Amino acid sequence: MFAININKNAPVIAHDQLFINAQPKQVWLILTNINQWPKWQSAIQQAYVEEALAEGVTFEWKAGGLFFTSVIHTCAAHRFFGWTGKTIGAFAVHNWEFIPHNGGTLAKVEESLQGIFPSLFKSAFIRTLEKGMKTQLNELKTAAEKTEVNQ
Repeated sequence: MFAININKNAPVIAHDQLFINAQPKQVWLILTNINQWPKWQSAIQQAYVEEALAEGVTFEWKAGGLFFTSVIHTCAAHRFFGWTGKTIGAFAVHNWEFIPHNGGTLAKVEESLQGIFPSLFKSAFIRTLEKGMKTQLNELKTAAEKTEVNQ
């Protein structure tokens, strides 16, 4: 499973799931191609990883005007993908799970946020995280189903 679980005691926690009509391998390939995130995720302005995908690899990305440095903690092909991330005043644990389901994939995502800003502005962070998670799932679904059809 995950090398690092979300912090269930963090001030901000969100989780969601969505059925994607594409195989787990396809969904995994899209999500783990970090350099391509800006092409299918509307919230991501930049994303860059230099090394091959593996646990311990660091990547950087920009969303909402903030820069994030993240480290992959779990990388189990086609099944689990997770990272920790930090920016000014916040630390996150973000985990994805892909479950084969009815000829497609049940994509599950969860995240915990802790730090001074998530603690001070808990309600706003929860709303933003939940909305962003829903958008990310829908954009992943669109990208995976579009690519699956074209293969």
